[in-house]
Amino acid sequence: MADRTVVYPGSFNPITNGHTDLVDRALHLFDHVVLAIGTSAQKDPKTHLAERIALCQEVLAQYGDQVSVEGFNSLLVDFVEAKGTRFVLRGLRTVTDFDYEFQMAEMNRSLNPQIEYVFLPTSKDCSFISSTLVREIAALGGDISQFVHPAVIEAIGQPR
Repeated sequence: MADRTVVYPGSFNPITNGHTDLVDRALHLFDHVVLAIGTSAQKDPKTHLAERIALCQEVLAQYGDQVSVEGFNSLLVDFVEAKGTRFVLRGLRTVTDFDYEFQMAEMNRSLNPQIEYVFLPTSKDCSFISSTLVREIAALGGDISQFVHPAVIEAIGQPR
């Protein structure tokens, strides 16, 4: 069987337990996951890309060479092609997520018909976790320890 790689794109600002859960589950389907940290005008990433890459590498170190973390600032379809794959992983928490993800999948497939999307519903324990909510809770001094890896807490500057 040929090596199967999937690209998991996102802003990962910050990476959450929900993201890690999807990586873990994707490794049951694929040999390698490329966590692709993109820049997005809509997400307004406050953490510099290099810092997000380093943090994601630390959080995902347990997977060894099965997972790599890279930044990108190109079209997703071009990045996926450059990685020598045609698979894109996306997690779905809600129907709203599905509407957005379906639109993005169709747009990207119109740019490159070889691209295949793999949608995984989030695990029940992670379905409510979002990077946006984690950032908001942390900014207001709330405890985010149940939503993120300890390295994320340290990076955000919260006491453990």
